Amino acid sequence: MNVALLVPLLPFLGFLINGLFRKQLSKSMIGIVGCGAVLASFLISCYLFGNVYAASKLGNEASTVYAYFNFIKVADFTIPFAFQIDQLSSIFLLIITGVGFLIHVYSTSYMHEEPNEHYGRYFAYLNLFVFSMLLLVMGANFVVMFIGWEGVGLCSYLLIGFWFKDINNSKAARKAFVMNRIGDFGFLIAIFWILAKVGSADFSVVFNNPLQYFSTGDITAITLLLFLGATGKSAQIPLYTWLPDAMAGPTPVSALIHAATMVTAGIYMVARSNILYTLAPTSMMIVAIVGVATAVFAATIALKQNDIKKVLAYSTVSQLGYMFLGLGVGAFGGAVFHVMTHAFFKACLFLGAGSVIHAVGGGQDIRRMGGLKKYMPVTHITFLLACLAIAGVPPFSGFFSKDEILAAAFAGNPVYYVLGLIGALMTAYYMFRLYGMTFLGKFRGTAEQEKHLHESPKPMTIVLIVLAILSVGAGLLGIPPVMKEGAHALNNFLAPVFADSFAISHPKHPPHSTEWMLMGVTTLLVLGVIFWAWKKYANYADNNREATGLAKVLENKWYVDELYDGMIVTPLHRFAGFLKNVVEKMGIDGLVNGMGSLVHYSSRQLRLVQNGKVGSYILIMVLSLVGLFVLFWFQGGILDFVHKIFG
Repeated sequence: MNVALLVPLLPFLGFLINGLFRKQLSKSMIGIVGCGAVLASFLISCYLFGNVYAASKLGNEASTVYAYFNFIKVADFTIPFAFQIDQLSSIFLLIITGVGFLIHVYSTSYMHEEPNEHYGRYFAYLNLFVFSMLLLVMGANFVVMFIGWEGVGLCSYLLIGFWFKDINNSKAARKAFVMNRIGDFGFLIAIFWILAKVGSADFSVVFNNPLQYFSTGDITAITLLLFLGATGKSAQIPLYTWLPDAMAGPTPVSALIHAATMVTAGIYMVARSNILYTLAPTSMMIVAIVGVATAVFAATIALKQNDIKKVLAYSTVSQLGYMFLGLGVGAFGGAVFHVMTHAFFKACLFLGAGSVIHAVGGGQDIRRMGGLKKYMPVTHITFLLACLAIAGVPPFSGFFSKDEILAAAFAGNPVYYVLGLIGALMTAYYMFRLYGMTFLGKFRGTAEQEKHLHESPKPMTIVLIVLAILSVGAGLLGIPPVMKEGAHALNNFLAPVFADSFAISHPKHPPHSTEWMLMGVTTLLVLGVIFWAWKKYANYADNNREATGLAKVLENKWYVDELYDGMIVTPLHRFAGFLKNVVEKMGIDGLVNGMGSLVHYSSRQLRLVQNGKVGSYILIMVLSLVGLFVLFWFQGGILDFVHKIFG
């Protein structure tokens, strides 16, 4: 057994131990098992990353495939259970296990009030989630990836509906599960299509000169089906509405699912399939259009949300749109870079929101907050740093990753850049609206709440500090060529994974002078919007006035949920009611019950013949004899007649 197998195996063992013995183990032991399993996985991931990095620096082949057993074998058709460790998967291993470990540590304090049994169940689900996500990114073929893909879907259902006694939580979990199944159907069809054409699902086979297996139409169809899967997992238009509702789960779950892991699965899958996408310009265009549309659309909704977690949820949808925009214009490295920086600052924001919710006794309405800066200094400063990072203020990490995507978008199509810039400005506005209404001004909650305002325990604040440091400094891994040629360490590291795509469709870059101008314009506009939002919400006072016009539309999320209910959910319910009440009850049940009733009625009528009267029996006997005599006498004619009728 090689160490790569231990990466997913250790979280799976943590899931088994905490899941099976949750009633026997103490909370301390549950936390040690849950956190320790992911920490060990992170350390092994660091070792694997080191091996890949060393090999790539020496110019050697850094991609290694570990085959363990045949998952499917029918005659000559084989799908191995195999892992592929290369530059792309090793980066995602560090993100998943690193941020996952921090969220596990944070959860030991945040979930401490839960009873032992539910505390153990929570950490079992978290470990299983990490295991599934690791399978997804380590798989050496589409089938192993799909196993992990379905695994994270199941775990998201379990975690979103963790507090299942609340019917709204259960509905949110079910909504996430069903909407993901829609996307998964597209992914599954794409896998079948690949197997039919290639006879293998291995990345090394499918991506090695795909034109020998596929026509242009095949590649376009397959990439669009794969993207359908990505729109479900990564919450893009039109399959994004499950993600904001998923805020029903515990806040650390929101950080894990919506920052570093599940929602980035679609980005990983498209990036891994980069060679196919570069051969399908139509698919690339659709990815870019859906990405930029989602980025802007979700940002408009975030402008008027008052639930602290809902603002961050729509922010996540918007940022995922930027990642798809990067993929669509060929900036695969830039999209992965934004995955990494987003994992840091969005996890920090979600966990900071959890710290605030913890302090105010469970409230999530930012109109009932304010003035928390003096009560929660650590949460305040870490939240502020993460806000600056997501807004794209230099030199924070979000500036470098978002600028790389916007520069590539400008080179690909200036319209993409303009829309992306609008989304970036709205991001700056709604994040500092959120920051101002939460931490600045006076506290607007109850006097009882104000008495209990306090900074969160050390396990929570230490995690926030680590994530804030990463949010500030991670951008140094992606210094653009316009600043220093060859200094983009992440792109240099990932180059072999995207080499074929780079050769087929060289991503354009604007001239250095143009790129400096774009950076300057973007930064000045973002700083101006931050100043405007800060001034507007630093001393926010709730006037309790109901929103009207466009503000009301945005508060109600453009009524997309209502539209889906009216166009899809309600007709489906009515159709189901028709099948239940008419087809099943009156048709199928009516036929079955009618046959029973017919037999029952016939038997009741037939028993009247047995009335106990000798005269009746003699009459029946005589009539029977007469009948037999007639039948014998006219045998041929009657039998011919019967044959004509029934034969």
